[in-house]
Amino acid sequence: MAVRREDETIRTDRPAGAVVDDGLPTVREILTLEAVAHGVPEVLAGEEALDARVRWVHVSDSAGVARLLDGGELLLSTGSGWPTDPADLYAFIAGLVEAGLAGLVLELGVHYRYVPAVVEEAAREHGLALVALHREVKFVTLTEAVHSRIISEQTAALRARDEVRERFTALSLRGSPADFIVHQLAQTLGAAVVLENLAHEVVASEVPPAAEEDLFTSWEVRSRDAHRQQEERRGRGVAAGLDEWLVVPVEARGIRWGHLVALPGPAHPAGRTSVLEQGAIALALGRLADGDADEWVRIGRQRLVDGLLAGRFAGMAGATARLEAAGLPILGARLYGVVATGAPVANGAADVAARTLGGRAIDGAAPDAGASGAARIVLLSVPVELSDAAANEFAAALVGDDAASVDRLVLSVGGAAADLDGLLGSVQEALDLARTPRPRTVRGMELRRAEDRPLMRLVTSLRDDHRLLRHSERMLAPLIEYDLARGGDLLTVLGAMLAHPGNRTAAASASHLSRSVFYQRLSLIGDLLGVDLDDGEALTALHLALLVRRSAAT
Repeated sequence: MAVRREDETIRTDRPAGAVVDDGLPTVREILTLEAVAHGVPEVLAGEEALDARVRWVHVSDSAGVARLLDGGELLLSTGSGWPTDPADLYAFIAGLVEAGLAGLVLELGVHYRYVPAVVEEAAREHGLALVALHREVKFVTLTEAVHSRIISEQTAALRARDEVRERFTALSLRGSPADFIVHQLAQTLGAAVVLENLAHEVVASEVPPAAEEDLFTSWEVRSRDAHRQQEERRGRGVAAGLDEWLVVPVEARGIRWGHLVALPGPAHPAGRTSVLEQGAIALALGRLADGDADEWVRIGRQRLVDGLLAGRFAGMAGATARLEAAGLPILGARLYGVVATGAPVANGAADVAARTLGGRAIDGAAPDAGASGAARIVLLSVPVELSDAAANEFAAALVGDDAASVDRLVLSVGGAAADLDGLLGSVQEALDLARTPRPRTVRGMELRRAEDRPLMRLVTSLRDDHRLLRHSERMLAPLIEYDLARGGDLLTVLGAMLAHPGNRTAAASASHLSRSVFYQRLSLIGDLLGVDLDDGEALTALHLALLVRRSAAT
């Protein structure tokens, strides 16, 4: 759910609350310059503040220099004009910190032979980077070196930011989906990038498969900790280091939808924050264009379901962590693969329906499920067993208050599972169930369960066994070849007969054929296969072969 932030400045060019690095050097980096190193610098206090960005260098010995600062400066001084009273000297350092000074460099030997204890104490208490130069240096040389570095880096940063801005503006104008923008961000930054919603659930991510388990395990806890650390850095005016998580909000017109999180990675000429902000702007523009439709969630869940069913994951542990990070409990939950056919199911309706049972769900569109039409695959996680009553409650919530949709709905439920491997098997069972045509005599919502179809469950569990595939091909090859050559319907007729054992009138009706034509088809099937269709063993073998063919079609 989005959050409206009326109390903040409405902006889309730079999300509120972001810490900006702008390609500026840090105090730590300046201390490595040759001009500074010549003075033998020694850090006396504020080690943690050495990563503060330096906007400019200011040289002054005046006791009133604080009022001349705008924040982000590195002050060079000999201390000749500083107050002499310890209390006044302490207040002087406190005033520099209040003015936003990035760091203080004091040259010893001209006025001070050593740094006054009160100066070191004040700097330490206020978290100000205090550096002593033990050798005399030309401040003009030092400032020239630093300013040259700042100007050079900012020029390069401006060029890089222009290139990044053009790239992500083009993505937003093309209407690129959220997952592709996240992919482009990861490519640009050379680091893993995650898009999360306001509940800290992962919506889209670009993460190396081998790193998914470590990253997504306890994602919500780690994400909240990263947000807290960023707020603390922002309070100190310090940008995220290369070895820290970087968080940028995705918001526009006072509405915040989520956050982009970049994991540790190399420096970028445009600044990692600026790159991530451009991605956030592209995502925000996309959300404004989508209106109220939550395309992020729909696309993210569809990609997740598609990847799982296609086996596009490095390992079960990583995929489990990714699902849990997306909001689907796996460990300690009862898991079911569910396929809804026969009636339209709105995006996000599955999760809403699952919450009525105290659970969660992730769903996605599935390929056409035979005669049942388009299907919706649901990965369902509930705290208790999915009884018939619970399944009916879930089905009713799935299609809303539309009685006609409820009557047309077919809910196919795979077996219960306790882990992701079992859940994927349950989904396959539900898909196999969904391919069975709905009997014309059934009225109202139809609930199908895998445990009621033991032969089908056996086929699903052995669907990749080459011996079963060979059996199916050998048994059905004459019918397949006949149908392909003549546009026939022998496989359909055989399926109808097997679905209505002992009731060929119902089988003929299911095939939409008259009884006489249906019997002619059966006679032709028997002749082509060379089997007796009244023989129980032959029918079992044909039923198994047909189930294998349907299962292997996915």
